[in-house]
Amino acid sequence: MIATNDNETKIYYSTENSIGKQAYAYVVSSEKKVLGVDVSKTKVPGSHWAEIADALDIGIEKLINRDHPDFIKEYGDKKIDLDQHDWLRILENHPETLAFPVVIMGKKIIAIHSPSDFVKYMEPDTTNQENPE
Repeated sequence: MIATNDNETKIYYSTENSIGKQAYAYVVSSEKKVLGVDVSKTKVPGSHWAEIADALDIGIEKLINRDHPDFIKEYGDKKIDLDQHDWLRILENHPETLAFPVVIMGKKIIAIHSPSDFVKYMEPDTTNQENPE
């Protein structure tokens, strides 16, 4: 199980793609403590990927960018039919193929398809607002 904390935001991302880097920057700019997991540098167990896919209500194969050059180099550009275990193995062995960053905030798991997707989950910054009088 992925350890969660209501006071911490966890992001699984890859520094090898621009969406991952930009999403990480958005998350870091939030007011919460952030634990960044760069999947290109940190091995994420298959059980975590399975838990993420389950929470997002998607198949594990949806976590993989099949247009990524490394995926095409390894598996070709034709549709392939693999079981869940094989898809997990791809993520474990080729984390750079992660299709999109994933943010975990407490019990909430969010797929980040564009860097600004996280903005709606950020708490408003009330420290810089003027006092209405």
